[in-house]
Amino acid sequence: MGVSLGGGKTDKSCVAILDYFPEYGKVFLSQIVDRIGPQLDTNPQISGDRVLTEILAHEGHGAELIALDVPLNMPVCIPCRLKCPGYEVCKVKEVAWMRKEHRHRAKRKKPNKMFTPYTERCVEIFLNNGLEESFHLSHALGANAAPLTARAQFLQKHLGNNLIEVAPEVSVWRIGRALRVPKTHLRFHKHSVGGDVSREIILSAICAKNAVFMYQQDIRLMATNSAAFDAFISAFTAYLQFRDQCEARPAGFPARAGWMAFPKEKISW
Repeated sequence: MGVSLGGGKTDKSCVAILDYFPEYGKVFLSQIVDRIGPQLDTNPQISGDRVLTEILAHEGHGAELIALDVPLNMPVCIPCRLKCPGYEVCKVKEVAWMRKEHRHRAKRKKPNKMFTPYTERCVEIFLNNGLEESFHLSHALGANAAPLTARAQFLQKHLGNNLIEVAPEVSVWRIGRALRVPKTHLRFHKHSVGGDVSREIILSAICAKNAVFMYQQDIRLMATNSAAFDAFISAFTAYLQFRDQCEARPAGFPARAGWMAFPKEKISW
């Protein structure tokens, strides 16, 4: 299952469900549930969180993995209760790793903004700077992602332990490059103008590869609704993780730091 999580007071959350039949080597997009939010018209006492968790419990009973497109763990400084010497000299492994990455990046990037281990995590620094393409993932407690991170912290109490974190833009890049989709569509699939065309091209390439079977009406929905598209990409990333087609942690990456699932450069379809 894949979840594109919106704000708790909105109806912008979406869920995509993939069914995998290993005996036939087939994957089907079985369901997309979009516009998940509070039931203001029928029962204003029911929260969007309750609606979402009930959908996941009912529709995803027995799901192997549930992938969320929001941070599942907090920056290292938030739960820390040690006496703080300042992150310029801190010896906590995650902070020391960030400091090393900052110094390494300073050799090739000017200006090089200082890291902030109370808003960002090691995985965001790695994905933004350590891959073949530069990404601009929001910090877990940055202005854009902080409310969603807080919501994810709450939801984890209700969703069990089979959760993974994904970054749809990174997954789109790796999946699209493996399918030889033009880079322009991979970089601009989120744009309000032309993004629907790019999303449809990416989905058509996945279908043409026979990687996932999906109905035309679902393709149209995901082309017009970027949240539904992200939910599908999240679910597809979970499937690739299940098939051991996602990247492992790099050497030297802190063992206790949160990681994201994202596809390998060379995917074995």
